[in-house]
Amino acid sequence: MSNPLEKAKYLLAAHIPSQLPADIGHEVAFAGRSNAGKSTALNALTRHKALARVSKTPGRTQQLVFFEIEQDKYLVDLPGYGYAKVPHELKDHWQAFLDRYFRTRNALKGLVVVMDIRHPLKEYDRHMLSYAVERGIPAHALLTKADKLGRGQQANALQAVKKELFSLFGETVSVQTFSGESKQGVDEARAVVNGWLGFPQV
Repeated sequence: MSNPLEKAKYLLAAHIPSQLPADIGHEVAFAGRSNAGKSTALNALTRHKALARVSKTPGRTQQLVFFEIEQDKYLVDLPGYGYAKVPHELKDHWQAFLDRYFRTRNALKGLVVVMDIRHPLKEYDRHMLSYAVERGIPAHALLTKADKLGRGQQANALQAVKKELFSLFGETVSVQTFSGESKQGVDEARAVVNGWLGFPQV
């Protein structure tokens, strides 16, 4: 099966709105708390070993990092927070930048929120999902590190998250189990992202 995401390559990192690419085309953003497995997920989806650097120091991503798949089609790696030791001024800057990005970016066609299946739906996750829901942008939750749990535990965790997402957002947020290590759920997630980017489904 062809995978357009394999063509992804680093384009730029934006720290302020003026550094963003032209607001045209299709882009899918990836968000996740520090250590949720976002870089691993991006690498698995694109079949790159180190497209998104997997950092041993949580919270290192402090820009919006754009990966170009083809002209006007991008994956966007959003800064992950959780354990990040950053000054309040920087956090405030990021909050304002992300807020503006979500509220005004026309090219944004979908949001993937990556969360550790053992610790899902923390405050950050809900905050990011609510951004998408408020804008009417589709959102998809990846419950990563599923290989750390047995099948029964995975199923229970998935059902619990589905129930909570439905109570918070109705049917606007989809969810699946995922493991970048065992490749569980990679094809399913890839199909969601490719659909949002406007690639024909094979």
